[in-house]
Amino acid sequence: MANFVLVHGAWHGGWCWQRVVQALAREGHRAHAVTLTGLGERAHLLSPAITLETHIQDVAAAIEAEEMDQVVLAVHSYAGMIGTAIADRLGSRLRHLVYVDAVVPRPGESWSSTHARAVREARLASAAASPDFALAVPDPDNYGLVTADYQWVKRRLTPQPGHCYEAVLAFDPARVAAIPRTFVNCTAPALPTIDAIRPRMADPNLWGGAWRGGAGARVVELATGHDPMVSRPAELAGILSGCA
Repeated sequence: MANFVLVHGAWHGGWCWQRVVQALAREGHRAHAVTLTGLGERAHLLSPAITLETHIQDVAAAIEAEEMDQVVLAVHSYAGMIGTAIADRLGSRLRHLVYVDAVVPRPGESWSSTHARAVREARLASAAASPDFALAVPDPDNYGLVTADYQWVKRRLTPQPGHCYEAVLAFDPARVAAIPRTFVNCTAPALPTIDAIRPRMADPNLWGGAWRGGAGARVVELATGHDPMVSRPAELAGILSGCA
């Protein structure tokens, strides 16, 4: 039996991992899907006071409360920021860090750092227009979802706490790289806001060379859209099991 902690990306909630949790449970694993403050079933807590640090503490607290060690931590999209921070601060509790079509930041970057100027301006404008300083919900058509999957995700997405967007993360790349890492590259269709991250996986200078070193990193490609936990849950669960 292995321990899995699954962290959703922006606008989502722990609900999006439902099919992956079930697949891992069938294999006898223990999987806990975190819902970040202000999102999913915790959307009633949405507040301008929520920051990236709030969400980092959500995940750290979940690992502590669930009394998990040797954790395979899977982080989706925006939550790449969170997973990187957890690896830096609680690396001794992790067995593997899986970036699921996620942000892989450089030290001193924010979630917004690699986005096009037009995207940043539009998102910040939507937050400024919101009473809770929240980023408006996007159309999940961007994630390559269709029919029932599209409708399920569309009705469950909730506004994203906006002060997470430009929050800068400081971390020690060598500490993070001491944990084995996998990047799940979702390519059909590829989400444009992750496009700047993909070349980093082959960059020998990422993290001062630490990304290619340390405990090792690999890239696994999935021919699906940005929400593989919805569109390809069995295959994603298989990748996660392989990391344990």
